[in-house]
Amino acid sequence: MRALPATLRTLPDSLRLPRSPRLPVLLTVLAFLAGVGYRLGLMLFDAPPTNSDEATMGLAALHISRGQEFPVWFYGQTYMGTLEAWLAAPLFAVAGPSTFVLRLPTLAMYALFVLLIWRLTLRLTGDHWFALLVVGLLALGSDRIVKNQLIAGGGYPEMNVAGAALALLAYDLAVGRPGRRLPRWTAWGFLAGLMLWVDPLVLPYVAGTGLVLVAFRWRELRGRAGGLLTLGALVGAAPLLVDSLVAVRNPLTAVLTASGAEQPAGWLDRLYGGLVLGPALGMGFCDPGRCAGWQLWWAVALPVLLAAAALTAWHTLRHPPTSPTPAGTATAATGAADPGGEAGGGAAARVGAAVTSALVGAAVATIAAYTVSSAAGRTPVESSRYLSCLLISVPVLLWPGWRATRRRRLPAGDAADHRLGGRSSATTRVAAVLVLTATLSTAIVATAGAVGRVPAVHSDEGRHVALVAALREQGVRHVYGTYWTCNRLTFASGEDVICAVVDDELRPGHDRYRPYRTAVHAAAGAAWIAPDGSPLAARLDQRLDSLDRFTVDGWHVYLPRG
Repeated sequence: MRALPATLRTLPDSLRLPRSPRLPVLLTVLAFLAGVGYRLGLMLFDAPPTNSDEATMGLAALHISRGQEFPVWFYGQTYMGTLEAWLAAPLFAVAGPSTFVLRLPTLAMYALFVLLIWRLTLRLTGDHWFALLVVGLLALGSDRIVKNQLIAGGGYPEMNVAGAALALLAYDLAVGRPGRRLPRWTAWGFLAGLMLWVDPLVLPYVAGTGLVLVAFRWRELRGRAGGLLTLGALVGAAPLLVDSLVAVRNPLTAVLTASGAEQPAGWLDRLYGGLVLGPALGMGFCDPGRCAGWQLWWAVALPVLLAAAALTAWHTLRHPPTSPTPAGTATAATGAADPGGEAGGGAAARVGAAVTSALVGAAVATIAAYTVSSAAGRTPVESSRYLSCLLISVPVLLWPGWRATRRRRLPAGDAADHRLGGRSSATTRVAAVLVLTATLSTAIVATAGAVGRVPAVHSDEGRHVALVAALREQGVRHVYGTYWTCNRLTFASGEDVICAVVDDELRPGHDRYRPYRTAVHAAAGAAWIAPDGSPLAARLDQRLDSLDRFTVDGWHVYLPRG
């Protein structure tokens, strides 16, 4: 028995048994559960804070669950599909409407996203320890990250899970992975079409992974695979297509208008918001609502990581390994794992490099599109959510640095060259360790900042619950309020209180659901509601000769006299 390990050590490399991945897999499971548990804990304490946009999606889900309406688009506009509402509607029918129930599908989407990214990471690298690093990083969550992942405000929770699934399907199809190929082609088309309806921000990832399929499987696409992909895309985009035909409108025009590229914003502001502040905020390296100067280091690191990933992929595409690799192991050049399909080690490495290039290109396109939009210059903090798709590219961004941390045997040669190569390799390893350490450390600090806000968010929600209870007790059923008051109040009350939007000068505002305004206008003696210290409260205080006011912690309610 003692001689057995020595015997195994004498076997050729191709016959050695792989190291057991049980420890990294176990730690990955724990990291995954920690990420899901962290987000579930936030939800139980009413974090991240809800708002009227999320409430609008909740009202759509409420209407669907009642069979009252079946909206295709987010109320008040002709873009951004209501998938989140359709997913939550059955839960509302069983458990009743609430923000917590509305977020259960988005929590499930986060969990599925991490699982898909873990699988994609193993496909591209074959390294279980690196996959643990990726899952651990995604388990963390700054204020901006958990908002993107949990708030059902339209599109953001769905984009990442769809993008990861598209990349994983593209790899498996391009590498020739056997089994269920036609369903995979159909699924890729369905997800691509679905995202065209839900939120086109993810289209760079659709295009990038689609090019991988065209490059490696264009012959297969000419047959049944192409037909099923097209059919899947039509089914996924069916809500958009049917609405466009019925209403005779082009939804893409509305999307381009919503991007605000023509709105006034200085180019210096756009460049700062898009290239400096945006990536750090959008990828979870900043405290709630702001970025300290030291947290902006990611703006310098990101272009370097993108370039390193692109160069590594390009080198593999030009010089793929020629020797085959055992199924399920990583190739020497890029780490791309051969899943045991039609491709040998070199072909699998080329596919992995192509998918890497697609994810890098999609990240660059996403950043570029955001930078040229006015949102990057006008509202860079809140609009950094437009960069949430960049999390799909995290594995390929960090992989070159992870590989650089490994000690590699230097080629034989001149002693001076050997010493120079050793110093260069050591310098690269140190730089890579610093970047990876800084990435995790900054994300941890930002996550701690998000956790620190939870008590305040929970208290604010408690005050809002008290407001709803007070309105019910006073018999108030119709009110006027600000945009950020109205739909949140209407959803929280289950439509017991209907609110119409006004601006700070008491003029009609942006009502996303027009029947609410009609109902409030028709009601006799509608009240007014304003947050304490708001411009609307100051304006209404000037009319106290004709209004009675009562206060609920943080809110003023104005009732008409008589």
